[in-house]
Amino acid sequence: MFEARFQTFDDRNQRGEVAARVAALRAELKRRGLDGFIVPRADRQQNEYVPASEERLAWLTGFTGSAGCAVVLTGKAALFVDGRYTVQAAEQTDTKVFTPAHLVETPPNQWLEANLSAGARFGYDPWLHTPDGADKLEHACKTAGATLVAVGDNPIDALWSDRPAPPSAPVTLRAVKLAGEAAPAKLERIRAELGRLHADTLLLSDPQAVAWTFNIRGGDVAHSPIALAYALVPRERRATLYIDGRKLNNTVRSALEELADVREPAAMTADLAAATGKTVLLDRASAAQALATLIGDNGGIVSRGADPTALMKATKNHAEIEGMRAAHRRDGMAMAKFLEWFDREAPGGRLSEIDAVAALETFRRETGKLKDISFPTIAGAGPNGAIVHYRVTRATDRKIRPGDLFLIDSGAQYEDGTTDITRTVIVGEPTGEMRDRFTRVLKGHIAIATAVFPENTSGAQLDSLARLPLWQAGLDFDHGTGHGVGSYLSVHEGPARISKLGTVPLRRGMILSNEPGYYKTAEYGIRIENLVLVIAEPTPAGGEKPLNAFETLSLAPIDRRLIDTSMLTAKERAWLDSYHGRVMETIGPLVNKETKKWLQQATRPL
Repeated sequence: MFEARFQTFDDRNQRGEVAARVAALRAELKRRGLDGFIVPRADRQQNEYVPASEERLAWLTGFTGSAGCAVVLTGKAALFVDGRYTVQAAEQTDTKVFTPAHLVETPPNQWLEANLSAGARFGYDPWLHTPDGADKLEHACKTAGATLVAVGDNPIDALWSDRPAPPSAPVTLRAVKLAGEAAPAKLERIRAELGRLHADTLLLSDPQAVAWTFNIRGGDVAHSPIALAYALVPRERRATLYIDGRKLNNTVRSALEELADVREPAAMTADLAAATGKTVLLDRASAAQALATLIGDNGGIVSRGADPTALMKATKNHAEIEGMRAAHRRDGMAMAKFLEWFDREAPGGRLSEIDAVAALETFRRETGKLKDISFPTIAGAGPNGAIVHYRVTRATDRKIRPGDLFLIDSGAQYEDGTTDITRTVIVGEPTGEMRDRFTRVLKGHIAIATAVFPENTSGAQLDSLARLPLWQAGLDFDHGTGHGVGSYLSVHEGPARISKLGTVPLRRGMILSNEPGYYKTAEYGIRIENLVLVIAEPTPAGGEKPLNAFETLSLAPIDRRLIDTSMLTAKERAWLDSYHGRVMETIGPLVNKETKKWLQQATRPL
């Protein structure tokens, strides 16, 4: 499995074919009377990980990162990626064909305003863009004096002769003991929310929302156990689930038919067209423009908003929380085995980044409970650790040498929970600068872990706590401090996050990451990540507001060798000693004598 994963990644890097494919696309566009086309990395449901059959951007450009977009005009083309992928994009695509551009600093709509010719007809696939995204394209075209054209079928598909078949992985039922709430109760909660929002019907376009609502899981995309499906949940009628029937065995179909009408995806078009006069709530983050057009053209009323199930799903119940705790104990055991192995083997200079990734996945697989990794493992030695979302390939694999900082960010999918953890460890002796930067990151991590905050506090209000020790030295990091995490669902789950843009209040039961970092370009990277659960905090005598705090779920040692203890306050030292005591108490009984002995040293008080 592991070897195949790396082979697939390398095989997709088809840089030498980029020019020919772009030429073929331009010929196809000319045949259709179009002067340009936009190719996002997206499927019809805006999934983070897309099926192989939807990897149009990778097919055209060679770029295989998780976020990006290409624009091809008659005489020029650009590949847009964010700061995580600037190096990777330049290595994977043909820069003589595609000019690299920054997805955030110069987004495609702004680039189009400056580069589209007046009178041009610019094409887009309305199934691969949300209504908000389509609005931006429309505005860009109007500003440039061009016309935006929705294509009926994607021109890439006409050229992609060996395009993989759509996925059809079997659907499984999620037991109520793990889900914590039966599907009928969830549907009733959704209907009540529709009444509050004055909407007649909710279209569930996010497969995570469908999975949560109907207590099902699937295997249609990598790393997230979802089935590609849609659902309509009317306020006053029976729900309808749209899913490829080949994914359902008799037991699963029978259980789902007790909850909803089960129909093939093609039937959704006619059902939406029949929503004349009805207000249909569409999730602005995942619903396609094609769906909004279909509803509006047939007399329905489109309401763009947030999918109300997102907040319900993010607020974990007792069973989900207990499942996540169990998953983290299991994952902590695998991490302890890995870190002990790494500490023993890395100083010899024989290990590579791929060796480390393979070993960690093996330790997780040995639990007997691993379903998948929750995202492609980030394992960066030395300068590769400074690339925030680095992904090792056969071409970039680096030996881990004495003096290197090694950053490994990884996670697992277990049936009872999802994990995500980052540790940075030293091979040999750290420099004084490394210890200073690591300790500042640790101080920020502890500031989040120990935060006490009133109800309705947002992630944006907490984000600066993680940055302050770095700011005081004129340093910072360019990613958010934390993201939401699903319960055996996506490792990146909204709507809450700890970041400058995190406006959603943090509720009890939400699980988020706590992952400040520091990255010195071309030298090293540092990140310390645990998952945390929002819990109630007793209000002190005389207090006037209900308070919340965080419970740390992840259980693995933080490298003591990288800590400058003189920089820590007494409270910070106490937190780390207490955390390490809990790691030892919880994980120690689960590992063998050799690992336990190492763990005792790794978690001893400062």
